[in-house]
Amino acid sequence: MSRRSLIALATLGSAALLLGAFAFQHLGGYAPCKLCLWQRWPHAAAVVVGLVLLTGAPRGLIWLGAAAAAVTAGLGIYHAGVEWGFWPGPSSCTGGGLDLGGMSGGDLLSMDAPSGLVMCDAVVWSLAGLSMAGWNALLSLVLVALWVLAARRRERRV
Repeated sequence: MSRRSLIALATLGSAALLLGAFAFQHLGGYAPCKLCLWQRWPHAAAVVVGLVLLTGAPRGLIWLGAAAAAVTAGLGIYHAGVEWGFWPGPSSCTGGGLDLGGMSGGDLLSMDAPSGLVMCDAVVWSLAGLSMAGWNALLSLVLVALWVLAARRRERRV
């Protein structure tokens, strides 16, 4: 497979994962948590890097695509670990979420409190034992491999 094909495949992979996340959110009704949203940004960066590379940009940018895929894979691993209880997640979206013990009666009855808080440690969808975060981590590691293969691929001169 050519370097250009590998870049295109990795770019399409990140785009597909982004589209899938948006489909789950907007068509499936699964609101994203804070960590879910964090995982989307590196995919967007990888798509931009891939599109720039496909227009003929310097080959060194390939490593930016690999880094973006690695960041989202790392975030996916972190998020899946939070869901499985391996380590704590951000206090703003795990455990009890809002610190109810530190709130007054007036605070609890206030209509100004945030609504629709999605907890980062709750699995809202899974397939084969992996949550969306787990699947993002796994598929993003495949994308890292594609970016690295593209970076190491030597093009044959004709």
